[in-house]
Amino acid sequence: MQFTSTETYIATRDLTVAVNAAITLERPLLVKGEPGTGKTELARQIAAALDLPLLEWSVKSTTRAQQGLYEYDAVSRLRDSQLGDARVADVANYIKPGKLWQAFAADTRQVLLIDEVDKADIEFPNDLLQELDRMEFFVYETDEIIRARHRPIVIITSNNEKELPDAFLRRCFFHYIKFPDAETLTQIVNVHFPDIKPGLVRAALEQFFEIRETPGLKKKPSTSEVLDWLKLLMAEDLDAADLRGPAKDALPRLHGALLKNEQDVHLFERLAFMARGGR
Repeated sequence: MQFTSTETYIATRDLTVAVNAAITLERPLLVKGEPGTGKTELARQIAAALDLPLLEWSVKSTTRAQQGLYEYDAVSRLRDSQLGDARVADVANYIKPGKLWQAFAADTRQVLLIDEVDKADIEFPNDLLQELDRMEFFVYETDEIIRARHRPIVIITSNNEKELPDAFLRRCFFHYIKFPDAETLTQIVNVHFPDIKPGLVRAALEQFFEIRETPGLKKKPSTSEVLDWLKLLMAEDLDAADLRGPAKDALPRLHGALLKNEQDVHLFERLAFMARGGR
């Protein structure tokens, strides 16, 4: 099983090496990087490239590790017992398998995405250490062990919102997705918009990188945002001549796709004012 770039996803050599190393080692792949650099999409593309089913577990601030294993609905069982429902005799009727259980019990190998692991409580990754390492867990209510029939390919993403425990990191293969350079970003754009004007791509990406490198910018625009911006430029049928440099006499065209807070908009308004000589 070897992962490479796909028709809709450009993976750098370092990224393909990391994915294939994690598969070989049978370790979770921990992927970090700026928001919008394709971390979540990577898991989907791995599943598509290797022709494997994908299970997605989107982590939130309230997510508990136990939910990935299973949840026991004691309230429903109590209610049914009061109503005389025969189902209460079997506790298994009130256990809902989580994403890890589904991956472990599947008939074929799965790709399991644990998305944005750093959103949850700091204990969340620690609570999954043994399950991800041993590929099994115990169900107390039914007194059974759930073991992985086929070891899943586990992709874990993080936006670096908080530090992850060392014990958790030790069990993962790590890769940081660097923001793509101009050449790689051009390839990504061409994959998404094969009919885009080459001149527009060059001018737009030149302006885009100028925006990202502007001192004082609070939120740098991401890969997904430049794709949205280019889609708008194409919809307006603009070309290279219609674009202006970010520090000349106006805000970037359709800047709402790139600048996502008022501080950055005000920054470029000030730059445009200064470029006009303060007039």
